[in-house]
Amino acid sequence: MTMVQALSKILPDEFTAEPRVHLGTYFEIDVCAFEGEDPVRPPMTHDGSGGNGGGLATATWAPPQPTLDVETDLTEQYAYEVLVFDQSRGRQLVAAVEIVSPANKDRPENRQAFVAKCAALLQQRVCVSIVDLVTTRHFNFYTDLLELIHRSDPAFAPPPSTYAVTCRGHKVGVQPRFQTWAYPLVVGQQLPTLPIWLTEDLAVSLDLETSYEEACRALRIR
Repeated sequence: MTMVQALSKILPDEFTAEPRVHLGTYFEIDVCAFEGEDPVRPPMTHDGSGGNGGGLATATWAPPQPTLDVETDLTEQYAYEVLVFDQSRGRQLVAAVEIVSPANKDRPENRQAFVAKCAALLQQRVCVSIVDLVTTRHFNFYTDLLELIHRSDPAFAPPPSTYAVTCRGHKVGVQPRFQTWAYPLVVGQQLPTLPIWLTEDLAVSLDLETSYEEACRALRIR
């Protein structure tokens, strides 16, 4: 929220910043309560309509058994992010600030999903910033993202576990380019200021240090 408040002060009038937090589902349906209960179907009538009053029989098709049936949840991704929209272009998403949580790093599938999400946003010409302060898991999403395009950043060898970076794809004439502003984070040192690109030629600054200090004041963290 402090990032949203900071950006709202400097964004042009046609742009809005909004927070989004998704923490997954903290409950599950008790399927045991429904075991053995068959769904109730209306009795078939003499005309085969199944009692729906339509007068026509509905053809049904029973698909074969799936070739793969595994237990997983593709929707439960933890997300802490700030999204910036251009209201003048039909609320088009132009920038996303992704704040890494421990849950994003704890399993290979979660790490892959996070990188894939960032890559998909960049392909849509959305400016993506990643702020990673998680020290319990030593993975670097920025270097993983670079590996997808067979590139590397010499300043991130070896990759630090905490960092902040802004990435964007844009064109110089007809030539596609990929640009990053990447900073390793060190305990005790000031957090960097990241550019947030709203268009090809327009950027605003996100002062992470100011946002951090304001959040600490609001939460009374000393």
